[in-house]
Amino acid sequence: MIIREATRHDSERIITVMTNAEASNFMLFGPGERNLAPKPFGEYIDKLYHSHHSALFVAEMDEQVVAYLIVQGNEPKRIAHRAYLVIGIHSDYRGRKIGTALFQHVENWAMENGVHRLELTVMENNEAGVALYKKMGFDIEGTKRASLYVDGQYINEYYMSKLLIGKGTNV
Repeated sequence: MIIREATRHDSERIITVMTNAEASNFMLFGPGERNLAPKPFGEYIDKLYHSHHSALFVAEMDEQVVAYLIVQGNEPKRIAHRAYLVIGIHSDYRGRKIGTALFQHVENWAMENGVHRLELTVMENNEAGVALYKKMGFDIEGTKRASLYVDGQYINEYYMSKLLIGKGTNV
């Protein structure tokens, strides 16, 4: 497995994984809800690539992009120490420790870039996601009640975070 920062040339392959991940019905966007185009998505990747606080990483196996992890950082000084994460893994490649490898890679990147806090949200019924995040050291900070409306019912989301200690942090 290769984990690396994405470039605009990966846009079509990442869109394929995003579309597949959204089919799980555990992502913010539901299956078929959005239509990503390679050119504007490539521009978004470029913006992340040139940001000090944000990045998009991909995992490759069998010469295919099989997963992604977006790190969305912040510019204002008071919140520049934190980043929001979004992960997606193609259904054909789940259960192969790809998520674990991506999180380890991002944690190293975050510490090198002065990010002290990683945060994410996850549907409370996404047992595999919650288990992965807990395994990676994330704690549930709270519940966003009736945060999402999925298939005719309201779903709670957990707000989870992990504090990093090391290079570039004050703890």
